[in-house]
Amino acid sequence: MGTSVLSLRIDGELLERLRRHAAKRGMSVQDYVVRTLVRDDFDERFQTAVEETERFYGVG
Repeated sequence: MGTSVLSLRIDGELLERLRRHAAKRGMSVQDYVVRTLVRDDFDERFQTAVEETERFYGVG
């Protein structure tokens, strides 16, 4: 899989919060943000799968 570049403009306060969160985990800000995005994407896809399964079985 190839990679691409994404450039973001964020305020200094948010960047500092990201730095602190990343540092607690021994990660770079880039790795922390990417991991967070991947996790959120998984959570969203998982929730959709659960909802579709419930509809299929008539639950809920």
